[in-house]
Formats: sequence, C-alpha cells, structure tokens
Amino acid sequence: MVEEKKAEPSLRERKKQATRQRISNVATGLFVERGFDEVTVTEIARVAEVSAMTVFNYFPRKEDLFLDRIPEAVELFTEAVRRRGPDESPLAALRVLALRLLGQRHPLGGLDDDFAHFWRIVVESPALRARAREGVEEVEEALAQALAETAPELPDPYLAAAVTVAAYRAVYVATARRMLAGERAATLVDGHRARLEAAFDALEGVFGAGA
Repeated sequence: MVEEKKAEPSLRERKKQATRQRISNVATGLFVERGFDEVTVTEIARVAEVSAMTVFNYFPRKEDLFLDRIPEAVELFTEAVRRRGPDESPLAALRVLALRLLGQRHPLGGLDDDFAHFWRIVVESPALRARAREGVEEVEEALAQALAETAPELPDPYLAAAVTVAAYRAVYVATARRMLAGERAATLVDGHRARLEAAFDALEGVFGAGA
C-alpha cells in the first residue's frame, strides 16, 4: 500500500485546533480540581473565554471535553492500517503503533505517572465510564471498516478489529489498575511492553502473520 503524504493544515484549521485544545485544557483543569460532576459547560466556556455554543461545536457532549482523545484514537488506529507499507500486515502496523505510543509516553499508550489522576476521575464518574466504553466501540467500528477496505484477505474484519481492540484495551487497563494502586510508571514499562508483544503474538497466532 502506497503511503500518501498528508497535507499541512491551513491557518484556519490550526486556529480551530488551538481553540479546541484550549477548551479541553481548561475543562480538564477544572475537572481535576473539583470533579467532573461539579463543573458545568457554562463555567468552562467562561474560563476559556468562548461561548457555550462554541464549546458544543467542538465537543458534542460534556464527557467529550475530558475524553477528548477518542477521535485521535480512531484516526491513529485506522491510519496505521490504511497507510501501512506494501509488505506490512495490518497487525504488524498496529503493533508498531502500540509500541510507538508506549515509547512516546502518549496518553493512548497508557504509561505516565500523571495519567493516574485522569483514570481516577474516569473511574469515579459513571458518565465518563459509559463514554469511555462508547469510545472503545467507535475505535473498533472504524478499525473494522479500515480492515474491510484494505485487507480483503481477512475473512472477518469485524472479528479481527474486535479482538485486536480488546487485546490492546486489556493490556492498557491492567497497567492503569496497577498505577491507580500506587505503582510507578518506570517500574511497569518492561512488563507493559512484554504484554503488548505477547498480545500481538497471540493475535498473529489466531489470524496469521499476514493479517
């Protein structure tokens, strides 16, 4: 598969991204300080110096202000499959992505001491937990579509997507629980990486190295 070069975002797009990030940063700061349920969208808009309508233009639901990485997760997983090398399997591309996110200490990679505060807020809010589950389903659906379009050799792309996302989530959640219990990220890196590798080894055993 030939990799296409992405166009640089326009000035207008960069301004929109900056506004979105500012709103998200303000919301996250307020949620961390006072709790998700204690902060209103109107208050977030006031502190971010935008209107409530502007907030909802960027974030359809209040939960999306905190779980603002869901669209990024969808893009990362699908682009890894769509833009993989001509001799690279979908699972190999997703393995590379998972290890890269871990190496970058990316929020979607699951390992940074600061993330424990984020997870604790999610755990304490039924609304956030429900939205997080929906986010996982959105990633799974988008990945299945990407596999169906780019990997016709897979007999069941929806099964492959469901199992792959479930495996990644299981590794992520296991590490998150240990960090919530007080363990430090530095002590968990090697084990997390080993579980990721084992998960993708198992997936290749199920679907084949070419999947």
